[in-house]
Amino acid sequence: MTKNRLAECAALLIAATATNVAAQTAEKPLDPAALRRSSFTWTQAEREYGFAHWDAIFPESHLVKRGSRVRALPEGRPLGAFAPGAPRANDLARFIIDQNVAGLIVLQDGAVRLERYALGYSAAGRWVSQSVAKAVTSTLVGAAIKDGFIGSLDDPVTKYVVGLRGSAYDGVSIRHLITMTSGVKWNEDYADPGSDLAHFYADYVPPGANRTVSYLRKLPREAPPGTKWLYKTGETHLLGLLVISAIKRPLADYLSEKIWQPYGMEQSATWMTDPTNDELAGCCLQAGLRDFARFGQFVLEGGRIDGRSVVPDGWFEAATRRQVATTVPGRGYGYQWWTEDDGTFDAIGIHGQLIHIDRVRRLVVAMNSAWPVAVGTDRSAARLQFLQMINAAVDAEPAPPKNE
Repeated sequence: MTKNRLAECAALLIAATATNVAAQTAEKPLDPAALRRSSFTWTQAEREYGFAHWDAIFPESHLVKRGSRVRALPEGRPLGAFAPGAPRANDLARFIIDQNVAGLIVLQDGAVRLERYALGYSAAGRWVSQSVAKAVTSTLVGAAIKDGFIGSLDDPVTKYVVGLRGSAYDGVSIRHLITMTSGVKWNEDYADPGSDLAHFYADYVPPGANRTVSYLRKLPREAPPGTKWLYKTGETHLLGLLVISAIKRPLADYLSEKIWQPYGMEQSATWMTDPTNDELAGCCLQAGLRDFARFGQFVLEGGRIDGRSVVPDGWFEAATRRQVATTVPGRGYGYQWWTEDDGTFDAIGIHGQLIHIDRVRRLVVAMNSAWPVAVGTDRSAARLQFLQMINAAVDAEPAPPKNE
């Protein structure tokens, strides 16, 4: 079989997969109410449906309103290496199938160079962000500093979240929180039903108490603030609560005002809330693939809209630079962004969610996926290899004509 035929077969397989999922959903629709349990217990079919219908399954959310204008994503030159019959066409098709990719888009200079959908998903749909939302939350911290609601990253957390006074968060600054170096003990193991992550969502909250404060104030300290990095979704929820306490309104409203409307997002988004009606700032922002890409482009452009910066000068240079080392070789952590030694940086969510930004190549890559596992070394390696294919495809191209 020729390479061209292989590519055609792979493309047909993707189309058939997407059609079959859509047909199965139409014939035997999943009941959103039946999925109102931990997503870690979902089957693969439930996962592919649930990630695309998160706000129907968990309707407790705040709306992030879009504005009256939409920022165009013009069509750029297609990435020739991935065109039908091209050398990498079959690799693209196989990656989408093997990695359960629902949506993939590549922007260069703000123009679309590659865009694909599968699993019944489309540009009109919304997908759950998982921890990609952490990068959005950290950006709202920057906006709140720019607007004067927060003094600085060196302010104590307890200045804004007074319910944590007298807990292990005494002496912890916003800088510690945003870089995940609070020194407070936490277990993020997604496979452990006894983890802090599991208990955070499941434990009883006394009437009138805030869920985040109620749980986090019970945690012990294991290291002095600023001396140990540890990934903690609960602390990004706390970071969001801190912003809410400072701005005196929902995160969704602030996100709409500062970014979603003025930058021109295409769809309104939703942000899941906890039982105390605060956004779960460490996850659960539902948006369209193209709007995830637009957010990446906003960051690539330095957070400026119509010539004005939404965040303090130099914010994104610091936010996306290694502030602390992590347990992953070659990877650091900034302000809720994962940083790479080559200068690129990522917002990453479990089950294959990604916004990847490459300043040198002026690239934004956004992916929505439904990996059958929350995290996986092999899957992360496959994604990295695919990103390297994109880089190679861009680097191999001749310079565009001067009139482009």
